[in-house]
Formats: sequence, C-alpha cells, structure tokens
Amino acid sequence: MKQDMKHYKDLRSYLQALDEIGDLAHIRQEVDGDLEPGAITRRSCEIDAPAPLFENIRGATPGFRILGAPAARSSRKDMPYARVALSLGLPPASTVPEIVNALLAARQLPGKKPVRIDAAGAPCRQNILRGDDANLDRFPIPFAHDTDGGRYANTWGMLIAKTPDGRWTNWSIARVMKVDGKRMAGLMVPSQHIGQIWAEWVKIGQPMPYALVQGVAPAIACAAGVPIPAGIDEADYVGALWDEPIEVVKALGVDLDVPAHAEVVIEGHVSITRDCPEGPYGEYSGYLGTESSMQPSFHVETISYRDDPIWPLVVAGRPADESHTIWAMGMAADAMALMREAGLPVVSAWAPEESAVHWFVVVVPNDWREKLPNTSSEQFARRVGELLFKADSLVFIPKIFLVDDDIDPTKIADVVWALATRVHPRRKQAVFEEARVVSLAHCYEEDEYASGRGPKVVFDTLQLPIGEGRLRHASFDQAYPQDLRERVLKNWDSMTTSPR
Repeated sequence: MKQDMKHYKDLRSYLQALDEIGDLAHIRQEVDGDLEPGAITRRSCEIDAPAPLFENIRGATPGFRILGAPAARSSRKDMPYARVALSLGLPPASTVPEIVNALLAARQLPGKKPVRIDAAGAPCRQNILRGDDANLDRFPIPFAHDTDGGRYANTWGMLIAKTPDGRWTNWSIARVMKVDGKRMAGLMVPSQHIGQIWAEWVKIGQPMPYALVQGVAPAIACAAGVPIPAGIDEADYVGALWDEPIEVVKALGVDLDVPAHAEVVIEGHVSITRDCPEGPYGEYSGYLGTESSMQPSFHVETISYRDDPIWPLVVAGRPADESHTIWAMGMAADAMALMREAGLPVVSAWAPEESAVHWFVVVVPNDWREKLPNTSSEQFARRVGELLFKADSLVFIPKIFLVDDDIDPTKIADVVWALATRVHPRRKQAVFEEARVVSLAHCYEEDEYASGRGPKVVFDTLQLPIGEGRLRHASFDQAYPQDLRERVLKNWDSMTTSPR
C-alpha cells in the first residue's frame, strides 16, 4: 500500500495535485457570496466537472477563497475517484476496491500519535482573532441551498472534541449552521461519536470545548468523514495511514490540539442543552429539508487562520457528492472489517452512489458454502443483517443486497440487472422489523421516525453454485469461446471502422 503513496500535508498541496491532472477550475469571475458558490458546486457534482475554486467572492475580504466539491467524483473519466484517492495518498487512478482496501489496511496498523510543534511556525496561526474580533461574519460562508435555515459553516470541516476524562479525542464531520457572527448550531446525532462525547459533557453539566477546523489536509478530512470504531482517535489513524504523525499545535483557548496546517480554526464551547434551532438543510438523500430542530449552540470565542484562507464547501444532494463517495467507502471498509472479524466470507462491499447511501451491496465468493457448511443462503443473509444493522456506521442503511461475485457492485448496471433478475418478489428476504431508524434516511413513515424503529431488509440474490445449475451470462465474456473473443477484439478496430 505504501510504495505508491504520496501524502499531502495541507489543502494547498492537494489543490496543486488536482491542478496537475486538470481537475481544478479556478473561478476568477466575481460570484455572489450568498448562493452562487453553492449552485456552481452542486452543478459540478451533478456533471462531474472539475472542483471549483472561487477566487473572487463579492463582499469577502480580498484573498479569501472557497473550494467546492473537494472529494466528489473527478472530471477525469479515466480516474473517477481521483479526488478521494489523492486525498488518501493513493494514485489518482485507484479503483473503489483499492481505496477501500487502503482504508482497511490502515485500521490494522498501530496508530501514530500526533506530534505537537512550535505554534510560532504553524501556518494556522498567521492571523489570530479574539473576543469581539473573533466573528464569523468576516468569512465567506455561503448558503448551500436556497431553502436552508442558514449559512452552513461546516460541510467539510472537522469538529474536534474529547471526552471529559481525555481518554478519547474525536475528529468528525457534522453539519453546523451559522446563527450569527458569534454562534453556530450543530446537528448532534446520539449515534455519532461527536454526539456520544457531547452526552458525557452534558452528564457532568459542563459546556463541551470544541474546535471547528476548516481546510485540513485531505486525508484528515476523509478520516473525519469515514466510520472508525468508537474510542479510536482519527489523528492516530491518519498517522498510521501516512506512516508518520500529524503535526498539531495547542489550541488558543481550549484544551485541544488542532492540525498545524489548517486553513481556519474556530474555538469555543458547546452548550449542554439543545437551545438553538438548526436546519432545514438539503441532505445526502437528495431532497431539500423542510424541518428544523433544536440543537446545541456552538459559541465562537477564538479564530485563527492562514493568509488568504480557503474554506471548503460540500453541497449535499442528489448523487453524487462527498456523501456518496468517501462516506460510502468508509462504510464499506467498516462493514468488511466487521464481517471478516465475524468469520463471514466476503469479497467486497459498496453503497452504490446512485442509491444515495440507501442500498448496500455485499459480494460473497462462489465457494461461500464450503466456508459456511450447513448454512442456507437465507441463513447467511440473516447473519449479515444481524451484524451490519447493529453497527453504528451502517445505521443509515435500510436495504442490503447479498450478491454473487459475478457482480461488480461499483457498476450500477451490474447491480440493477442482478436485483431485477435475482430478487424474488416475496421469498429470500431477511426482514428485521424493529431495527434502528434515523431521520436522515428518506424511506420511512413519520411514526417510524418518531419511535426511532422501523423495518430493514437483506435481500438474498445468491444463485446456485457454479457447475450445479447456475446459468451463464448471455454476454460477450461468457457466451463465446475464448479464442473467438480474442480474435474479435484483435480485429475490432479494423472491422468496425467504416471506409471513407
């Protein structure tokens, strides 16, 4: 894994790499800072355009910039996941399985603790704001969608918090809405790690210290956006991925360490009550939100930032954006680890982008019956559901499909064909009636959202073993002898080129 890895220690070196492969668009024409960056970023995701870097934002301090779609699909058709691959230090042409395997491999390595450096030389300390000067109004925070409840100060930044006893420091991505220059409201989901840590501070009755960090090294942002087991520090995980520790500095006003090469660092405390309305917000399911909820307030006390800072922007919505790339890859890595630890034979896993993280496909080997003797496919499907539907990392997934290894889960045509021709209308379904339900999954009824419980299902599409009745594909690869296929491919260009 390491021989071809090249790590980008800050956002700016990563942008240089995107520039080199033609996957960065420098937007020098003036844009309206309210909604135009959101609209351009959303269209960029929908047509797989280069990542937009907005360099001239009306009303913003000269030099302040916004980066849209930092880890969405690439504009390079020959390397569709280049942004995620480069973020993790992999070659830009890496495939989904290669990226997932890299995430898996890093989990098996001993973590490397971050190293604290002299703050005087840290790029994130080039400018420091305290007291009334520490105000969000000086930063170009746009609206992501026209119906959002406010400008979202966090869509691809990283929240840092640690337990009151200091045993666990969590770096994670969660949506945070700007309320005014001195306050934000953040969605605090109990099943997510940031929500679990906040609950510990609530229990002791003390506001939670936090840092919201924008524009970190791309591997750090990816690690913050993928599921890692509770109690594991993301900083240590990235250190293992890099094979060297992350450089950090002590925060200015709270007892936390922050990445030294970040673009912007916001510090303060989080209230212990849900005292501020947050939302609505357009989400990964592809729909604009219509409701708000009461969430904790994030009070802004200190801000530091680099010269000419870059603020990353993710505009969640219909596939595909970062919710459907790096998040899905993290889910796949976690599911693979869980299934292998449980002794279940599995080849790969993937949440097809087109499903908006509502489908999860598990691919099993043809010889799974030898590895699980006396187990029917229906029993196999139930074991998979019992394991994955209990995992915090997959709580958002309502439907799992168990498929044979003749299906590539990253090719939506393969997946749709298998589901259309191998899913029985009634049988071979492992239904879990009282599974955990979260409000962000878009396929449930109001009473199920209210109770937090609803059905989930594993569809068993597994066929008979090869040589025991399984039908071959009516395809070029399987319906013709190898020598004929080789001859057709060799002569393809000359046979299919029309004479002038």
